Amino acid sequence: MRTLVSAVLLLLSAAAAAQPWPARSLRMVVPLAPGSTADIVSRVVATELAKSLGQAVVVENKLGAGGSIAMAEVARTVPDGYTFTFASQ
Repeated sequence: MRTLVSAVLLLLSAAAAAQPWPARSLRMVVPLAPGSTADIVSRVVATELAKSLGQAVVVENKLGAGGSIAMAEVARTVPDGYTFTFASQ
């Protein structure tokens, strides 16, 4: 009986296909001002990443508190792999 249950569970898990990543656009949060060097570099990276992944990468600038506002927002987002940050020193 245990073998039968194991076989059924194995077959069910194989039938459950994961959704391909990325299934929707990505969001890149930049903690610096638009037009800054880091912003320009992040937009170049986002363009190349969008070409590579086949999904849009939206660059969003969040200013203030030396980058803490942007980093706190990224930390509060749902950990689904669609929001990330671009930081520089």
